[in-house]
This record gives sequence, C-alpha cells and structure tokens, in this order.
Amino acid sequence: MTEHRHATHPEIVKRLRRAEGHLKSVIAMIEGGRPCLDIAQQLQAVEKAITNAKRTLIQDHLDHCLDDAVGPLGGAQRRMIDEFKAIAKYL
Repeated sequence: MTEHRHATHPEIVKRLRRAEGHLKSVIAMIEGGRPCLDIAQQLQAVEKAITNAKRTLIQDHLDHCLDDAVGPLGGAQRRMIDEFKAIAKYL
C-alpha cells in the first residue's frame, strides 16, 4: 500500500493525541472515584476531539481525493460535486 498523506494529517494527529490524554484522565477519574458529572464533562471533551478529528479527515479526503478521482468536469457536474462537498460538512 502506498503512503497517503494530506496537509491536515499532523493537525488530526494532534487532536487525537489530545483526545488520548483526555481519555487517560477520564480513566483515572473513574478509578479515583470522581463525581459522575466531572467524568461526563471530560468524556464530552474526548468525544468532541474525536469527532472534530474525524470531520477534518473526511472533509480533507473529499476536498482532495474526490477531485483527483473524478478529474476535470463541466460546469454543471462541478457544481454537483461542490454541493456534495458542502452538504457533507453537516454529517
């Protein structure tokens, strides 16, 4: 398999490492008997970090790989691809 990298990958790794750190602290909080509200707040932070990393990865893939796959397109077809990319941001 060939290496596949985009300019956003370092930022995605940074976000995932942040989520990893949050997750480790959540585990420690549970083991330490911290209140559920505190734990839930930290779990929300983990979830948000992972969601943002996933969203960035998917958007980057659509912005680069989809264009490479379909190649040059006419005006109407290009608008359809651009609309697909725009609506995918809401997933």
